Amino acid sequence: MMLFIQLFYTFFKIGLFGFGGGYAMLSLIQGEVVTRYGWISPQEFTDIVAVSQMTPGPIGINAATYVGYMATGSAWGSAVATLAVVLPSFILMLSISKLLLKYRKHPIVEAIFSGLRPAIVGLLAAAALTLMTTANFSSPDADLRAFIISCVLFVTTFVATRYFKINPILMILIAGATGWVLY
Repeated sequence: MMLFIQLFYTFFKIGLFGFGGGYAMLSLIQGEVVTRYGWISPQEFTDIVAVSQMTPGPIGINAATYVGYMATGSAWGSAVATLAVVLPSFILMLSISKLLLKYRKHPIVEAIFSGLRPAIVGLLAAAALTLMTTANFSSPDADLRAFIISCVLFVTTFVATRYFKINPILMILIAGATGWVLY
């Protein structure tokens, strides 16, 4: 029972102070579970990182799940570690959402969101522009046919999702099938 409490405390602390995402959490996890408590060996931790990268989901949560299992030898350990690492973020988001619902009509909150909207659009546009490389779209000089197909798929997908409200997942499947047929 004491091991489960230590496991919960350790991963709650990692979830609370793991700023920077899952990869930033890995060093905290290693420091706690390998160096401090010795629940797993350095080699086992390396294996856990590799498996966590290959499985779907955030790497920090996957690592917590695997470490919880390795430390306790049971699925309960996995559940405790996973819950503990996610709980701080859940509590924070719940608190923020309650405050947002309470003060959403406040002029300061409305002003903040008015400023955030263009910034979010800019970030999404920057991400889209980052993906518009010759590796993804080819170039007219390298392969004119591939470049035209890529541009037509891009414009068609944009128009279909924006103006005709076609489900984006369906458009991804259609674009993938089209690429498979044409390439």
